[in-house]
Amino acid sequence: MSNRIAPVQEPVTGRERIADPAQPRHGLVQFYRALNSRDLALMAQSREQSGEAAMDDPLAGIKRGWPEIRPVYERLLRLARPMFFEFRDYTEHGTADLYWGIGRERGHPGRGDERLDPAIRTTRLFRLAGTHGRQSHHHGSIEDPRVPASDLALIGDSGP
Repeated sequence: MSNRIAPVQEPVTGRERIADPAQPRHGLVQFYRALNSRDLALMAQSREQSGEAAMDDPLAGIKRGWPEIRPVYERLLRLARPMFFEFRDYTEHGTADLYWGIGRERGHPGRGDERLDPAIRTTRLFRLAGTHGRQSHHHGSIEDPRVPASDLALIGDSGP
């Protein structure tokens, strides 16, 4: 894979079609498809299931292994109001067995009339093995540290 240093402006939403699941970017698209369609089974398929999987997320803290990560997505996917996330302004990087995207995630979740548009600096790392890549690591940090804790609570558990 050639590294794409110039940021890609076209967002990844999960609606993209990648015919060959062996393409490095397929795992990224599949993750956002699972997230935006609220499909926990597809989310599990897109995530590495080993104890080496890790998540360092501003809303959930540090989680290690799919058994700790899964409940975070269960809560997020069960929110009463529909939500939509996209990965944008990102660069792509890779080796023969790894693919990672570094960019910004924007989300449009909310509850009732409450609306939150979090801006999260995000890195997603995928191990490329077999027929498609599986997400092994996610790191996110809130772009604006002044976002109130009450706004973060709209999305889910903000504790470790």
